[in-house]
Formats: sequence, C-alpha cells, structure tokens
Amino acid sequence: MLSLFEIAASLLVLSALLSWINRAYLKLPHTIGLLVMALFASFVLMALQIFVPSVGLTDTIQSAIKQIDFNETLMKGMLGFLLFAGALHVDLGKLRDAKWAIGTMATFGVILSTFIVGTGFFYLTKLFGADLPYIWALVFGALISPTDPVAVLSILKTVKMPKSLETKIAGESLFNDGVGVVVFTLILAIAAGGSGTGHAMLDTVLLAVPLEAVVQSGAGHGGGVSVLDVVELFLVDAVGGAILGLIAGWIGFKMMARIDEHAIEILISLALVAGTYALAQRINILGHHLSGPIAVVVAGLMIGNKGAAFAMSDHTRQYLFGFWEMVDEILNSVLFLLIGLEILVLGLVPEYALVTLLAIPLVLIARLCAVYIPMKVIGTFKNFTKGAIPVLTWGGVRGGISVALALSLPENEYKPLILTATYGVVVFSIIVQGLTVKNVVQRVVDPNLL
Repeated sequence: MLSLFEIAASLLVLSALLSWINRAYLKLPHTIGLLVMALFASFVLMALQIFVPSVGLTDTIQSAIKQIDFNETLMKGMLGFLLFAGALHVDLGKLRDAKWAIGTMATFGVILSTFIVGTGFFYLTKLFGADLPYIWALVFGALISPTDPVAVLSILKTVKMPKSLETKIAGESLFNDGVGVVVFTLILAIAAGGSGTGHAMLDTVLLAVPLEAVVQSGAGHGGGVSVLDVVELFLVDAVGGAILGLIAGWIGFKMMARIDEHAIEILISLALVAGTYALAQRINILGHHLSGPIAVVVAGLMIGNKGAAFAMSDHTRQYLFGFWEMVDEILNSVLFLLIGLEILVLGLVPEYALVTLLAIPLVLIARLCAVYIPMKVIGTFKNFTKGAIPVLTWGGVRGGISVALALSLPENEYKPLILTATYGVVVFSIIVQGLTVKNVVQRVVDPNLL
C-alpha cells in the first residue's frame, strides 16, 4: 500500500508528464487534455486487465486510487482553494450589474432543471426496465443540475467572449451550488427516509450540510420535510456562509492594508481560505453548518476587488494573483486527472450505457429551460448580449462536484445507475461542451463584441 506522500507525488508527476505531452503534441485546452489522456490511460489499463491479467499493473493502480476518497479530496481539500482562486478574478461591479440574471438562474433555474431532469430520467429508466423510484430520479436531477464552478472557470480561460456573458456564466457557477445543495440535501433526505436508510447518510456534502439533521427533522420519522426546514437550511447554509465570508474577507482586507509585504499577504490569503472553510464546517446553528464554498467565494470577491484596489501595492498584487493562478493550475491539473482515473474504481455499470447517453440531451434540454425561462422573464426589463441563451446553455459545464455528490450517496441498489449516468454526463460536458463552446460563441455572438 502506498503512503499518502507517494500517492500525492505520483499524481503530481503524472499531471506534469501528461501536461507536457498535451502541450507539446495534443495542444488541447489544459484540463480537457488531461482528462482525455487520463481516460485513455484508464481504458488501456482495463484492456490489459482483461487480456493480460498476469501483468497486475491495473490492480496496483486501482489500489492506489481507492486510497483517495474523491469526495473528501475535492470537497474538503481542493474546492475552497479553487473557488477562492476563481472568485479573485471576478469583477464585483459587473457581478452587481448581472445580479438579477445570476440570482434567477442560480435559484429558480436550478430548481426547474432538477425537476425536468428528474422527471425525464424517471421515464427513461422505466423505458429501459430499470426500477428507479421517482424520488431517486430527482436526486440525480439535483446533483447534476448546478453547473460546476471549477470546470466552468477552467474552460472560460480558453474562450474569448463578451465580459457581460463571462460574468454571468462565472457568477452563476460560483453561487448556484448554494441552492443546488439545499435541493440535493432535502431530496436525498426524503429519498433515504422513505427507503429506510435515513441514518446511512454522508456527514458532509458540498456545503458541509449534515443530512442527519434534515432526516431527523421529519423525513426520517415519517413527518416529511416542511417549508420551514427548507428556509432554515438555506438561511443557515447559504446566507450564514455569505456573512462568514464577508467578515473573514474584511478581516483579511484590513490586515493586508496595514502592511506591504507580498510574502506575508500571500500567507494571509492562504490562511483566509483554509481558516474560513474549516470554521464554516465547525460552526453549528440549528443543527446545520455554514457553507464553506460560499464563504470562500465571498471572501475571494472582497480580496480580489476591494483588497486589490485598496490594500495592495502593484508589486504585491502581481505576486498574490500570480500565486493563486499557479495554485489554480496545479489543483485543476490534479483534479481533472483524478476524474479521468476514477473510472477504474467507480464501479460503473455498462448495462446503463444507453440510459446514460440519453441522459446527456435530457440534461442539456433542462439547462436550456433553466436559462431561457429566467432570461425571458428578466429580458422584459433588461438587455442581454445577443446569443446569450445558447452560450449560457452550452457553457453550463458539469464537473467533479457532481461526481463527488454521486459518490456520497448511501449504498443502495440505485447508486450504480445514478453514478454511471452522472459520470457519463460529466465526461461529455467537460470534453464535448468544453471543446466546442468557443465555436458556439463565435457563431452566435456579435464579432464586434469579442
């Protein structure tokens, strides 16, 4: 068995090697190239396992990957740093200008998509003879509906588009997980309570929400989840997380404003992310923890805007932003490599391949509805860039967070189907949508705006 250091070293070496191959030969966008090569390597290893089982290489690699808890690694390790790095570069002024579009897509849009995907997936599984209850189909809808901020921000680096559109896509991806995880948590609590597994819950999901509290509040005891439960969960997690991020960001800003030493200010930013994320998971209000991701996003917006303008010299700003750009690149490289290698240990079921293929257009149709309807409502009193709807639809990429949420589901007969469909949608989204979103932008957006 490999040690933690050996696993980390192997991932870094493999990330560096594949990044070099991609840059020198394939010339794909960095993270997409890593995912493609990791998937190719995984399929080669699986073929070796079938045709030359005596080699034993696949078993060794599978054993090492199994030691990595993907959900824990992403949700309690990488995510806070990746979100902070992304939020640093978002213009707060443009974010305010797009607040209605972002807010509507990140709330009503996510809920609408959840029910469209869930309902469609329920009938798809019935069509192919899979016995998936409607409530578990909604669980799939909830975990796949929010766009992934890590994947979205990574792909946005490779595409030139109008700033207003970029802000909407980035802003929505940073904030829609707050609503998405509340919906996911509540639906999963109802599903688990109804199937008798209410106490076999994960301790922490995207916003560090303990599902036992939700189950015990009603779903696990036959009482159902009330509107008050929903409001309470959202206020504590999302609003509480935002307040914590605002306070932590303000403290970090004040500390940076008192000095001008780039090394110390970078250290403060690191402490700000790690400390805020950890504190969010420790604070307990009414049985719920605060949202660590939302807290670090708010803190990142404050440091990237107010901090960069009033608390840093040009010299410090250059070093701090450069440091976080490197953190973002390194963690993204490891994350997308892991997504590709996870296929070796996920236990995907080939029999669900056709359902998974049909789930891809279903998710895209739901995304179109989640963008079109809110945009039409807001469009009656606010102008939008021409081509915004197709770009926002195709640019709504899913990623590792959906896979992590699927992995966090309790063990039951429905998990393999949900996990297989989730992984298929995520891989399609990152590779196909990620590689073609540039073409979509060039086709539908006024060239004078690019």
